[in-house]
Amino acid sequence: MISSVLCQSSSEIPAGAPAPQAPRVGTTPSPPRLIFKDRRLAAVYSLIQAFKRTITEDPLNKTRNWVGSDICNYTGFYCDNPPDNVSAIALAGIDFNGFHLAAPTLEGFIDKLPDLAIFHANSNNFSGSVPDVSNLPYFYELDISNNAFSGSFPTTVIGLKELSFLDIRFNSFSGSVPPQIFEQPLEVLFINNNDLTAQLPENFGSTPVLYLTLANNKLTGPIPRSIGNLNSTLIEVLLLNNKLSGCIPYELGFLKELKVFDIENNLLTGPLPCSLACLEKIELLNFAGNLLYWEIPEELCALGNLVNLSLADNYFTKVGPVCRKLIKNGVLDVRQNCIHDLPDQKSLHECAEFYLKYIRLCPYPKTYKIIPCRPNAPWHSHWPRSKKAPVTYKTLKRHKF
Repeated sequence: MISSVLCQSSSEIPAGAPAPQAPRVGTTPSPPRLIFKDRRLAAVYSLIQAFKRTITEDPLNKTRNWVGSDICNYTGFYCDNPPDNVSAIALAGIDFNGFHLAAPTLEGFIDKLPDLAIFHANSNNFSGSVPDVSNLPYFYELDISNNAFSGSFPTTVIGLKELSFLDIRFNSFSGSVPPQIFEQPLEVLFINNNDLTAQLPENFGSTPVLYLTLANNKLTGPIPRSIGNLNSTLIEVLLLNNKLSGCIPYELGFLKELKVFDIENNLLTGPLPCSLACLEKIELLNFAGNLLYWEIPEELCALGNLVNLSLADNYFTKVGPVCRKLIKNGVLDVRQNCIHDLPDQKSLHECAEFYLKYIRLCPYPKTYKIIPCRPNAPWHSHWPRSKKAPVTYKTLKRHKF
């Protein structure tokens, strides 16, 4: 049975001393002593109360019951048995999602809660520096999305060996993305809708993430060829609305688990590599709004799980019968290209100008015709289509997904 803990002030009478007399009439009585379910809860009580005093906005009155010793029933606080003592009770998780609280900093609060494993605070108005939680042995999920953080990428999250979920989207972080973040054992990395710049690092393909969103930043340069190393892990990736350039790497076709790939509205150029025909699980593929050209590979259009293939607003000139069937079925979008026997295309003048002045040849041209996977397999082989909606598109909205 868990013993109760009596929290007493430093002015208590020592054992064996005479019992204190009742307060005189007109004097202020001492505050009631607080009884906690566990010493670990008693240890964090003063930290919570100190943080509460720093809160400058609480429009939903979420902190109204942050009083007394029953911390496990405070709104947004969750207790559990810590791994080092299953008979103990500790503060294990905090969920402030949608609370709309404002405070100048989280430092001195979550980084001082020794048993904390999860901190979610989407849609608040927290700012300051991101706390260093490296001394918290059980910490593995951090969500500070849609807040008022700014400055460089929060390096305090670098090196957290247990961190599997990182969501810092919809803030004002700027500068480069540290290469070290792609070395961490993350499963989820959401850093979209910031002001991040610079190129994707060469070790981009070292990350074991399943779901990755880098959309709506200012990232530049090519997609690293190391992306092919993610062949057994990456499921969804959003790179739309950046300034990525260069050619689509042949290695993109190695991602056998990939279901969603969206790189709309960038500066990619070159042809589509035939290796994309190896994306047997792909359901949504979006290259719209780039500078891609030449023909659309029939092998790509033959993939059996495609629900949406968007190639609109590029400079493609040719589609074959398999692709035309997808156009007819509403799966393939080729509007605003240079396929002039189809409706809603770019003008002849614009297409001619592009091919005369702006076309750029890609390195490793021989790889663009290679289909590395099962070269003798029929085009129509496919995996069972997922019944789940894509996860990552929900991150493009500010609020909790």
